[in-house]
Amino acid sequence: MEKEGSKQENNPRIPSAVFVDDVDKFMEKSENSSVEDVLKRLDEQHSKYKFFEYNLITKRKRLQSQLPDLENTLEMIQTMKAHKGQQLKTDFLLSDDVYAKAHIQGTDNVYLWLGANVMLEYNLDDATELISRNIQLATDNMRQVDDDLDFLRDQFTTTEVNMARVYNWDVKRRQAAKAKQ
Repeated sequence: MEKEGSKQENNPRIPSAVFVDDVDKFMEKSENSSVEDVLKRLDEQHSKYKFFEYNLITKRKRLQSQLPDLENTLEMIQTMKAHKGQQLKTDFLLSDDVYAKAHIQGTDNVYLWLGANVMLEYNLDDATELISRNIQLATDNMRQVDDDLDFLRDQFTTTEVNMARVYNWDVKRRQAAKAKQ
């Protein structure tokens, strides 16, 4: 939550919400001509944060499903390295809940599915390095997404509090005007 005049950690990917400390001073600004316009602008900002949240949650789910696949691939490559030159007996996944038994001759190469209908041949050491690097990147990205979601929750709270403060300020202003009449 960023307060006017204070230093808070900013996120370069998500715009910060500024906490409205003094509503009277805030509403005197030229861009805040009417309460409805201010509330509409705050609601739009809130909607943008919802959009950011949706995208981050989608990315997080994708990374959560990607990490186990990468770890299983790395484990298989390490198993192949450990049994180099020997025949390896294994069950491999054909589709959901369908496995087949296989006898794999010892090999120095492995084919990795890179996505977008691309598969490349790597030697076992290069494949281990590539998959390890991808696991590290996915883990770092997951940590970054979690940090972004935490930051986003603060922005939600700040925006919602601002909306409530502006609305309550307007109610008090109307009550005071009604009392004067």
